Amino acid sequence: MSKNEKRPSFLGGAAVLAAAVAIVKIIGAVYKIPLGNIIGDEGKAHFTVAYNIYNLLLTISTAGLPLAISKLTSEAHALGRENEKRKLFRTAIWLFFGLGTVFSLVMFFGSAQLASFMNDPLAFWSIRALAPAVFCVCLLACMRGYTQGQGNMTPTAISQILEALCKLGFGLSLAWYFLQLGRGVELAAAGAILGVTIGTVMSMVFLIFYLLTHRDRTKSLDVPESSGTLMKKVLLIGVPITLSNSAMSIITLIDSKIVLGRLESISSLLPETPTALYGQYTFGMDLINLPPSFVYPVTMSLIPFAAAAMARKDTAGANRIISSAFRLIAILAIPAGVGLSVLSGPILRMLYPAQPEAAAAAGPHLQVLGIACIFICLMTLTNAILQSYGHERIPICTMIAGGVTKIVMNYVLVGNPDINIHGAPISTLCCYLVICGLNLLFVWKYSPEKPKYFQLFAKPVVASVLMGVMAWAGYGLTLRLLTGGEYTYGASALATVVGIGAGVVVYGILVIALGILRAEDLQSVPKGQKLIKLLHLK
Repeated sequence: MSKNEKRPSFLGGAAVLAAAVAIVKIIGAVYKIPLGNIIGDEGKAHFTVAYNIYNLLLTISTAGLPLAISKLTSEAHALGRENEKRKLFRTAIWLFFGLGTVFSLVMFFGSAQLASFMNDPLAFWSIRALAPAVFCVCLLACMRGYTQGQGNMTPTAISQILEALCKLGFGLSLAWYFLQLGRGVELAAAGAILGVTIGTVMSMVFLIFYLLTHRDRTKSLDVPESSGTLMKKVLLIGVPITLSNSAMSIITLIDSKIVLGRLESISSLLPETPTALYGQYTFGMDLINLPPSFVYPVTMSLIPFAAAAMARKDTAGANRIISSAFRLIAILAIPAGVGLSVLSGPILRMLYPAQPEAAAAAGPHLQVLGIACIFICLMTLTNAILQSYGHERIPICTMIAGGVTKIVMNYVLVGNPDINIHGAPISTLCCYLVICGLNLLFVWKYSPEKPKYFQLFAKPVVASVLMGVMAWAGYGLTLRLLTGGEYTYGASALATVVGIGAGVVVYGILVIALGILRAEDLQSVPKGQKLIKLLHLK
């Protein structure tokens, strides 16, 4: 097979995986909205504490090792070393089995200690419910790395979507059921978490079945290396990646502990319990994860092309692609962040009708977090650009710098009784500001043709501000016409939809009128040519 024949296959596989990731991220973000309505602010706090612990152990066990397996499998597959490929999988599966067993046992039997360490003893049940998921995900990571290494992205994509759908269906159902039984929000949160565990079990069963029914029986005469040598290769590649990727998970875990601990230290001066206040903060955090879910597949589809251009020494081509990526980020992320900030209260009240007090309390958090959302999207892009330039360590250092900023600011601000939980979104915004500021500096430094940031961002910022004004005006005028300015859920929800619609229409007109979007920006985006013709772009 020629190189030209392989390229479309690679791009097709990447597209399948990117689409699956986008779907999973959207399901994950959407899942948390009805969950918040069911278990409330305290339940959300227990859920988040358990999930942060799980996420750290998950990152440690699956961040770099599956990538190592995928890389080594791909190399063996390309060289026709089928025996080595199969032995690599058999060796790796035992490694992941061991990791999964250890971490699952730690979570299960140490659940009470972990909950107390995180300053949320009632998260005990949620942590224990997640323990089996760590074991399953470790095996999943190995199997996904093996199939991806052979260029087959479909099993991974299906298993990820299956996992997300099970989490959505079983998690919400169990949370509601436990509440109906009168078991309290701590067990309802555990029920929601149990949905995650069920999802990983179902996904694991699917991949085991797939591998058993799609065995590669190709005969080969190659003599594979020893299991010890293969294990060493996996660890040499995987451990550095694991260490780098674990940085943000560790910082997030420490950050959660500090926020809850500082709230606990001033609990006598607070209007509500520390867990309730922390839960309200997570309501806003859930929403700011939605825009990056939509932005991710658009921007990530451009990065392989940038890396290829850099490899060909085509600096002009790489610059065009990166400039397009920046414009797309600006066009999508800035209005999303501004919209969430401007209509923070109305959006939260619309999405969480069962928790009106928590939604109202979370409004000021989302005002700040909406702006942070812009920088989260920008961080995702600049990290990818720096990685495509071959500077993989820089994003690690910038994320650590941002994480330390977040921890220090939370310690100072959240511990102040006059600020308390309102310090958490401020710290989050400053965290991503630091990361993006440093990333943009390094992108400018290492780009062969220096990006013109002012030209890239000025028009989208102006258009987004005007959109925000129109969205707020549309909401306010509609609410006044319907109720005379008084709040009712139905009228407020309708006014919110009208405000969002008005903002979208105005922004769309401004994007076209100001010439913000160019034809070249959509060249590498799925269905890009159709969009170019539809919008009459040049």
